[in-house]
Amino acid sequence: MTNIDLAISTCPNDTFAFHAILENEIDLRGLSFNTRLLDIQQLNDGLFAGQFDVAKASFHAAALLTDQTVVLPSGSALGFGVGPLLLAARSGSNPADDSAAGRIVLCPGKHTTATMLFRIFYKDAIQSGNVTIRQTLFSDIMPELEKRTADYGVCIHEGRFTWQDAGLACVEDLGTRWEDETGSPLPLGGILAKRALGSDLIARLQSVLRESVQWGLDHPEQTLPTMRKHAQEFSDEVLMQHVKLYVNDWTVELGEVGQKALKGLSEKAKACGIIPQHSSPIEIAQ
Repeated sequence: MTNIDLAISTCPNDTFAFHAILENEIDLRGLSFNTRLLDIQQLNDGLFAGQFDVAKASFHAAALLTDQTVVLPSGSALGFGVGPLLLAARSGSNPADDSAAGRIVLCPGKHTTATMLFRIFYKDAIQSGNVTIRQTLFSDIMPELEKRTADYGVCIHEGRFTWQDAGLACVEDLGTRWEDETGSPLPLGGILAKRALGSDLIARLQSVLRESVQWGLDHPEQTLPTMRKHAQEFSDEVLMQHVKLYVNDWTVELGEVGQKALKGLSEKAKACGIIPQHSSPIEIAQ
């Protein structure tokens, strides 16, 4: 039995994709998983600290860890219409306007893809000092905007479905902007494995993960208890909306389209100085 330190997020798309692994619904091929469920920034931080063998990470973090990790072909969140929303506490305002000087923008973690997108598309507003980014736990962003303790927030996950109920305004869908500018699906996050595990073990991990994703797609209703356990504030309808949005053919296998999207993200990040020019491309395990 080979022990694997695994870390994933509490988001429904991850608990859906990993349900069959967590509940031993499939053949684990001689692997035993020590699993932790964490916030995405905790996952990113843990990867930078070398704490996990395999973990979900933002593709922003993946772009900075290319010398240490590879992306597994299965388990990624990538698609059209899946991007973060830039929300405002008050309607009619935009962080790109000069009148936004001194405004606060809440972002869900320094190395999240959501923060990367905001830095790419609002580079001028950040450099001019019009806005200041404050890193905030993703689940606290909409409540902070509701309390008017910040001006803007980059919203991810279930907030895409509930921001109107919170009385907030949508400035822009950052994912739609990405799609319009690149023609590619937006790569949000994927499953990273340490290169040090070796190609044979990484291939075994990929095989297990791909089967787990497919099991979830074949038995969606049976994954609900696991999703509910870690997202108790959301209804089953919202949980399944989330799965339909973030789990798709590219979650089963990234393929050439996924590789192109990852390359485009790295190039834009390099152009904005977010990742070093000498960084290697994000590599998808074979």
